[in-house]
This record gives sequence, C-alpha cells and structure tokens, in this order.
Amino acid sequence: MTQLERLKFLIQLLLSEYKNPLLQKLPNTEAELFQVYRSLVNVRPPKKAPDGFLEVQDAYLQENLLKRGTVSLVDMENFGNGLYLWRGDITRIACDAIVNAANSQMLGCFSPCHICIDNCIHTFAGIELRNTCFRVIQKMGHEEETGDAQITPGYNLPSQFVLHTTGPIVSGILLPSQKAQLATCYRNCLRVAEENGCKSIAFCCISTGAFGFPKDEACKIAIRTVKENKALDTKVIFNVFGEDDYLRYKQELS
Repeated sequence: MTQLERLKFLIQLLLSEYKNPLLQKLPNTEAELFQVYRSLVNVRPPKKAPDGFLEVQDAYLQENLLKRGTVSLVDMENFGNGLYLWRGDITRIACDAIVNAANSQMLGCFSPCHICIDNCIHTFAGIELRNTCFRVIQKMGHEEETGDAQITPGYNLPSQFVLHTTGPIVSGILLPSQKAQLATCYRNCLRVAEENGCKSIAFCCISTGAFGFPKDEACKIAIRTVKENKALDTKVIFNVFGEDDYLRYKQELS
C-alpha cells in the first residue's frame, strides 16, 4: 500500500465504527486525509481496534516517522552534566523515554487535531497508547493524581517509553503547593524512568500550556529539580517548542 492507500483504509475502518458515517467523500491529498484520520483517532474512545487496523496503522506511522526524521542527543545543545536542550517536536526524539503532560484521565486529548503535546503524542504513537492508558487507570482504580507519573510503551514513537505525568493547574496566584507539585512531577518521572532502566529522558514544559503555570518559574523548577534528582549517568533533554521557551531554558541552563 502507498501512504495514501493506507490513510484511506484506516479512515474507512474508523468511519465504519459509526452508525451514520460522518464523511461521504474523502479528500484527495495525503495532508488533508491525515487531518481526517487524526481527528477520528483523537475522538475515538479506548476500545479494541478493528480487524486489520493496527498493521496498517503501524506501517503508516513508521513510514511517516521516516519522512519527518528523528533526532538524538548528538543533534542537541549539550550543557554538560548530562543536560541537553532541543527545540522541536518531541515525537521525533529518539531516546529511552519522553514525558507527556497528561490530564488526570490519562487518555490523551480528545479535541480533534489540537496542538497540545498530549494530542501529538497519542496521534503519532497510535491508538494502542490510549488503550494502554485506559488499562493503567483501570488497574489503579482512580484517575492519576497531580505529581504522579505512569509509564507505558512508546509504540510507534522513536522513544521506547512514554512517561505520563499530571501537573498542577494554575488559575490566579501561583501557590507554594503548586510549585511543590510541579517539582514532584519531575522527581517522579526521573524515579520511574530509573526504575525501568531508562538512561535518557526528554521532558516537555509540564503544566505551562493550558494548565497555566507561569513559564519562568516552571523553567527554574524543572532545571533545579532535575539537577538535584537525576542519576549521574542519566541524560536529560529539555524539549521546548516556542522561541520564548528556548531562550528561557538556554539562559537558565547557561
């Protein structure tokens, strides 16, 4: 199958799960088809994949990753002591584990094509990530608590694992308790990573998006907590997306 054929196949299987399909005619370009596919995957609840879906999905996502390209430590700014900085898409980082800024449900973002990191990670990992997260929550018997961290496979991502942590939500004055919760996110991710043999981990900017944590303070907490808690042989990547965060982290690391 070509990538176009794979996308059309996947979309038709996803649409077949609805009694009244949402689309009668599919767009023609791969870019447009991917938006349709992504939207359907984003809103799909955790459940068993249709027959034949996973094999084609994995082939599509793996070829898509080859096209987008991966990055590793040699491509990043090295600040010594096992600390690195890289600006770009976290779903392209080849390392042992990447960190996802999850919500308490830990099921990924259900908003079609939303630009948040939770949406991106679940999209490019594939639908099995949401299913696995659902099983993790079922086993715990409750939603993930703020500051906790859970580990899952990375599936079609170049990272072996995904660490899901739920950061504090800030609306108004930043409280000391919220600062402590954010530091706990970093500590628990480092702990879980070490327990699972991970020697390289990429952190996103936890809680600074929709959760509203002030970026300057979050940057200081992230770097300070990592320096105080990481194992000597662990490589830590601070992954940022915007220019403002890149400059902020570069100054703090320097």
